[in-house]
Amino acid sequence: MTHPDLDRLAQDFWEHHLDAEPTEAHLLGDYRYADRWEDASRAAEDAQVGALREFARRAEAIDADGLDADDAVTRAVLSTTATASADYAEARLAELGADPIFGHQAGVPIVVGMLGLPTPEVADALLPKLRGVAASYRDLAERLREGVAAGRVPAEFAVRGVVEQVDAQLAAPVGDAPLMQAVPAPPEGVDAEAWRAAVADVVEREVNPAMAVYRDVLRDEVLPHARPDERAGLAALPDGEATYAATLRYFTTTEKTAQEIHEIGLAQVEKLADEYRALGPEVVGTDDLASIFSAMRSDPALHFTAGEQLVEASEVAMQRAWDAMPGWFEVLPQARCAVQSTMSGAKAFYFPPAADGSRGGTFFINVDDPTSWGTFELEAMAFHEGIPGHHLQLAIAAELTGVPEFRKHLHNSAYAEGWGLYTERLADEMGLYSGPVDRMGMYAADSMRACRLVVDTGLHALGWSREQAVQYMVDNSPLHEGVVRPEVDRYICSPGQATSYMVGRLEIERIRREAEARQGASFDVKAFHSAVLDSGSLPLGVLDEVVAARLA
Repeated sequence: MTHPDLDRLAQDFWEHHLDAEPTEAHLLGDYRYADRWEDASRAAEDAQVGALREFARRAEAIDADGLDADDAVTRAVLSTTATASADYAEARLAELGADPIFGHQAGVPIVVGMLGLPTPEVADALLPKLRGVAASYRDLAERLREGVAAGRVPAEFAVRGVVEQVDAQLAAPVGDAPLMQAVPAPPEGVDAEAWRAAVADVVEREVNPAMAVYRDVLRDEVLPHARPDERAGLAALPDGEATYAATLRYFTTTEKTAQEIHEIGLAQVEKLADEYRALGPEVVGTDDLASIFSAMRSDPALHFTAGEQLVEASEVAMQRAWDAMPGWFEVLPQARCAVQSTMSGAKAFYFPPAADGSRGGTFFINVDDPTSWGTFELEAMAFHEGIPGHHLQLAIAAELTGVPEFRKHLHNSAYAEGWGLYTERLADEMGLYSGPVDRMGMYAADSMRACRLVVDTGLHALGWSREQAVQYMVDNSPLHEGVVRPEVDRYICSPGQATSYMVGRLEIERIRREAEARQGASFDVKAFHSAVLDSGSLPLGVLDEVVAARLA
C-alpha cells in the first residue's frame, strides 16, 4: 500500500514537472498547458532549483524503513532525480546556450510538428504557445548576456552555426520557414485558412523578431568573446571543472569522475579493436584495423544512396525485431513504433508515444545526406532507437500501472541510453543482424559510444581542442570525418550527455552478469528484462538495487 505522504509527494512532483515543462505535457496528451511554452528566464530557473531542493527534502524526510519495496523505489528515484536536476540547473548552462544541433532554432520546429491538436480549443492555444516561443528566445538572449558578464561563453563555431541557421530561417518567406512548415493541420471545426493565417501572423510579428534579437546578441555580444576551437570545452571556463562534474552526475547518475570515465573509454576502444580484427577478414578481407576502417568509410557498396532506403531498411529491421520479442521479453508495449524521415537534428532520435494513445512512438532518421549512412550502421541504429531499444523501454514505462506518473515518463539518460546501447548487443544475442556487415555496424556504433567517453572528457576536463577530439575519433573508429565533426560539435554543445550511453550499458551488463552468477541455471533473461524495464526510468544505483532484489 502506498504511503500517504509519499503518494502526495509523488503527485505534487509530477504536477510541478508538467507545470514547469508545459510542452512535454502537451506531447504526452495533457492539454491543460497547451497555451504555454517553457520559461527560459533566470528567475524561472532559480524558482525551479528551489522547488527541486524542496522535493528532495520532503522525500528524504519520509522514513525509508516504513516503506514497501515499490515505495522505497519511488522515494529513491524522486530524491535522486530532484537533487541531480537541481545541481544541473545550477550549472547555468543556458549561459552557454548556442547549439546548432539541438538548439531552439533546430528543435522548436521538430517539437511543434509533434504537437497534437485534437480540438479547436487546443488548436487556438497554439497561438499563445508560439508567443511563449518568442518570449523564450528573448529570455535566452538575456541568459547569454549573463554568461558574457560572468566570463562564461559558448564555443565560437557553435555561435557562428546558430547565427547562420537563424539568418537562413529569417530570410525565408514566413510560409516557407521551418516553423510554419512544421505546424500541424488543425482539427475539424476550425477555419483552417484563417487559423493558419493567424499562426503565420504570430510567427512573423513575434517569433521572428525575437529570433532576430537572439541572433543579434549571439553575433554582436557573444561572438567576440566566444571560446576558440583550441579551447572549445568547459575546461576553458573559470568554473569549468565544477560545471562539468555536475553534468556528469546528472547524465550518468553515478559519482564517476571525468578521469575514471576517460579511462573506461580507452579500455573499451582497445577491446573493440580486437573485435574488428576478428570479423574483418569475413567482411572486408583483412584483419588490419586501418584497412577495415578505410573500407567501412569509403566503399560505395557499404553506403546508402537515397533517403527512402534508410526508412525502408529501418522498418524491415524493426519488424524482424518485433517478431522476435516474445522469446526475450515478458511484456510488450501496446503502442507501435513508426519510422519517419527528417532533414534536421541528430542522425537518429526517438519520440515516445502520447499518453492518451493519440500518437505511437516515432523513430526519426535524418536523411539529409543518405550517403553519409553506411549500410552497416542502419540495423544497430534501428534496434537502438526503435525495437527493442527506446521504443520498448519508453512505451513499456508509459503503460505501467500501479506506479506514480512521474516514474512512467521522466527520462533518465544513463538508463535510457544505456538500455538503447545494451539492446544493440542484445540484438546480436537474439540473432537479429542480417549478416557480418551489419554486425560490423554494431561494432561501429560501439566505437562511437566508446570514443565519446574519451572525447567528451578530453574536451571538458583535459583541455583537448576541437581538432584533437576529431582526430581521436577518426583514428579509433570507422566513422567518416564528415560524421565525426558534427558528433564532436554535439559533445561540445551538450557536455556530459554523450557519456551516458556507454556508462549506462556497462552498468546494465554488470547488473546482468551478477544476476546470472547469483541465479545460475535458473536465470531467465525475460525475467531480467522485466526487472530492468517495469519500474520506469531509474538512476543506475536504484536499478542495481531493484534487480538484485527481484532476482536474488
